[in-house]
Amino acid sequence: MGNKLFLSIGEAMVELSQAEGGLWRMGFAGDTLNTAWYARACLPADWEVAYFTRLGLDPFSERMRDFLQDNAISTRFIARDPERTVGLYAIELHDGERSFSYWRGQSAARRLADDEQALKVAIAQSDVIYFSGITLAILEPERREALLRLIGAARQAGKTTVFDPNIRPKLWEDTQTMRACLTRAAATASIALPSFDDEAAVFGDSDIEACATRWLRAGAGEVVVKNGGGPVAVSMSDGAIAILTFDSVKPVDSTGAGDSFNGGYLAARLAGEAPDKAAAQGHEVAAQVVCRPGALVPREQIRSSL
Repeated sequence: MGNKLFLSIGEAMVELSQAEGGLWRMGFAGDTLNTAWYARACLPADWEVAYFTRLGLDPFSERMRDFLQDNAISTRFIARDPERTVGLYAIELHDGERSFSYWRGQSAARRLADDEQALKVAIAQSDVIYFSGITLAILEPERREALLRLIGAARQAGKTTVFDPNIRPKLWEDTQTMRACLTRAAATASIALPSFDDEAAVFGDSDIEACATRWLRAGAGEVVVKNGGGPVAVSMSDGAIAILTFDSVKPVDSTGAGDSFNGGYLAARLAGEAPDKAAAQGHEVAAQVVCRPGALVPREQIRSSL
């Protein structure tokens, strides 16, 4: 067990992706799981990476738990639900861009915040707490409030709290609720990692600097605005917003690009790198990921690229 704990809270799902010959490949993924995967790849051995969710008791839930354990992601905070199972999604690719179909209505992860005491214990033991807009969107409103309250308290206690809005409007009750909840989450976040295209569509930001400024004004301590391989806006420790550009790559599959950027970025920041240097590492990790199919690239490949 590591001396420090990176806790990722959210929903992991069965992933079906297209393979050669019209076949489908089964794996496991999900935004918060993807970031945990790449954090594990980039963090040193004295960090433990753990996943907080709820699974069923069915064979697919068992396979997911075994997959996490086999890949050095701790399952000690995973609860089991006899009434529910894991969600599933399928990815179809067209010229490197993805489209998704989801089956997640009976996902046990929708109840991940029902046991507030278990959530408190996990957060209390953690040094870094990572969650996303999807984590919030799948919860009932009162459970959302509980999670935000606990993460806000963790930030006030000096823990590093990290939020990726990962905006998925179809998961929310309505646009007004979504905007309000995402904005409230900003105040709980030591670090916010929004994506410009999503943010501009929902909040009307004119450019990446405006997006970063809005998140800072909403209460986030540090902001990185991802931009689909384009220029990135990074808030620096001196209060300035730096606009960074990196070499572009032609994607094979963009699944997991933003999540992998997050893992690389956070690992570098936790190692003491400045935000701009951390963003460069995040970009390097994401560049490796988009050149291969599926959300999860072997960790050895990621390590060798850094």
